[in-house]
Amino acid sequence: MTPPWDEREEARSRRTAPVQFRHVELLVPAEIPLLGDARRKNWAKVVSAVDDTKASGWAFEGDFIDVGGIQDVPAGAVVLVYGERGSRANPQMEAAAYRVHADGTLSKETTASGRAWARTLRDEVSQLLAAGDAGLGPGRGWDPGLMAYDDGALVAELERRGYQVDATS
Repeated sequence: MTPPWDEREEARSRRTAPVQFRHVELLVPAEIPLLGDARRKNWAKVVSAVDDTKASGWAFEGDFIDVGGIQDVPAGAVVLVYGERGSRANPQMEAAAYRVHADGTLSKETTASGRAWARTLRDEVSQLLAAGDAGLGPGRGWDPGLMAYDDGALVAELERRGYQVDATS
């Protein structure tokens, strides 16, 4: 049996030990639109990077997701949606880039159509990715509900947003 002062010391050291935070991606349910005809080629991708050396659809790197339904996607992500309509011999291609907001809504940032759709969107999608999570939606400002959060959680959120926090006081 351990003496009670050892247990108190152990509990105190656990409270004062530095807290390890890890980044958790906020996934939100978003309705991914279907472009073109459901009987033709269509796909969507959560774009993580753009290869500037390519002028085709292979320039967009990331994970594929299903179109025409609700998918869990990271808030602030850029989603590229592609679809075709028309005949098999003469398909009409269209593509659109969307920004996913924290409330699950999508905002259409840019569109392109025709055979040069990928090159048309490449630079604009690259700029959207460079903007980062700027598309999370408008800020709410100070709210009394923030008082309920632990200091460590608030610091972690500020650091996640790119702020440097000096917690000397």
